[in-house]
Amino acid sequence: MSDAHRFDSVDYFTDDSLVGDPYPYFDSLRTQGPVVREPHHGVMMVTGYEEAVAVYRGAATFSSCASVTGPFPGFPVPLEGDDVSELIEKHRDELPFSDQIITFDPPKHTAHRALLMKLITPQRLRENEEFMWRLVDRQLDEFLEKGTCEFIGEFASPLVIADLLGVPESDHPEFRAQLARTGGLGSTSGDSMAHNPLEFLYRRFSEYVEDRRREPQGDVLTGLANAKFPDGSTPEVLDVVRVAANLFAAGQETTVRLLGAAFQFVGERPELQQWLRGDPKRIPNFVEETLRIESPVKGDFRLSRLRTEIGGVAIPAGTTLMVLNGAANRDPRRFEQPAELRPERPNARDHLAFGLGQHSCPGAPLARAEGRVAISRILDRVADIRVSKKEHGPPGARRYEYVPTYILRGLTQLHLEFTPVGRGA
Repeated sequence: MSDAHRFDSVDYFTDDSLVGDPYPYFDSLRTQGPVVREPHHGVMMVTGYEEAVAVYRGAATFSSCASVTGPFPGFPVPLEGDDVSELIEKHRDELPFSDQIITFDPPKHTAHRALLMKLITPQRLRENEEFMWRLVDRQLDEFLEKGTCEFIGEFASPLVIADLLGVPESDHPEFRAQLARTGGLGSTSGDSMAHNPLEFLYRRFSEYVEDRRREPQGDVLTGLANAKFPDGSTPEVLDVVRVAANLFAAGQETTVRLLGAAFQFVGERPELQQWLRGDPKRIPNFVEETLRIESPVKGDFRLSRLRTEIGGVAIPAGTTLMVLNGAANRDPRRFEQPAELRPERPNARDHLAFGLGQHSCPGAPLARAEGRVAISRILDRVADIRVSKKEHGPPGARRYEYVPTYILRGLTQLHLEFTPVGRGA
C-alpha cells in the first residue's frame, strides 16, 4: 500500500497516532503535491518550502485571523465569493484568541508589533544574554551532583522564564509553579479553546503595567508600560499586556521544545557531543539544524481572503490553509537528505521554524541565544550525557512521549544521565 493510501483515513487534527512521528504523514502529503486538501476538514496542507514562503509573505491575500484555531470551530458565517475580506473584518473578533497579536492583520498588527519590537532591542538582548549565563549555572546547580535530571521540567522550562520582559526574579517561582500546573501554554485541547490559557499571564502583566505607569522604576517593565504606538498614542493597558503575554508564551513553548530536541540528539549520539565540544563555534549551526529537523511549531494557519493559487493549486476565497513548518523544513527540493540531522548543514538557517514575513517570531534572537548559551554551558560542566535506559528504554527501542497537539512538536519529558565535571567558574 502506498503512503498516500495508507494515510487516507487519518485525520491529522484528531489522530493521536501521528503525535509521536508526524513525518511519514507529511511525506505522504508531499507525494501528492506541495499543496494538498486533506479530506476531513477541507484544510489545504502546505508541505512545500517555496509554497510555504509564498503564503507567509502573502499577508494581503492570506489573513492570520485563524492562525491559532484553523478549522476549529470554523468561521462564524459562511465565506462566499471571490473576495471575503469584508466578512473577515466584520466577524474576526468572534473567533477564539482574536485578542492575540498573532491573529492580527495590518494595520492593527503593524502598530502592536511596533510595541513588541521596542522590547527586543540589541541592547536588551545583550543584557539578557548576560543574565542567561548566570541562570544556566543556577539551574545546573540544582541537580548537577545527582548525575541525573528530567531535563524538560528541571532545566528547560525554568530556564526560559528569563529576564527579557523584566519579570522580577522574586516572582519567577510563581511563574514556574503556574506553568508546571497547566503543563505549559501550548495545549490545543477543547478546554483551552473555551478558557483563555493566558489568563495567568494577563493578570500578572496587568499588575506590572499598571504599577509601572503609576510609579516608573527605570526598568524593562517601565519601558513596556510607557511605550507608544507609532502614531504617538498611548495603548490601553490590555493592549500592552496582550503583547507581553504573547511574547512570553511563545518564547516558553519554542525554547523548551528546542532545548528538548537538542539534548535528545546529544544524549543519543556520543559522537555529536564530542564534535560540539571540539569547537563551540559549531553550536549555533547545530541550533539551526535542530530547529529545522524538529520544528517546535509544526504549523500555522491562514485564511485566504481572495481566490488565488499556490503551487499551481487553486485556492478559493475563504479556504483554511495550514503551513506545515515541520514538512517544509524537510522539503528535499530545499534541503538535501532532509530527514538526516546534519549539524554542519550549510543552509540550515533557511528553515521556517520561526515563520517568515510580518508574523515571523520576534523572539527568534532570544531563542537562538538561549539555545546557544544552554548547550555551551552544559557541555562545559557535564560529561558523557546519556538518555536514561530506565526511563526511555534501550537504544533502538526508545520510548518518548510528545506534546499531544497538532500545532506543537516537543518532548513532554527527557530523562538524562551524565557525569558532572565541575561546578563552573
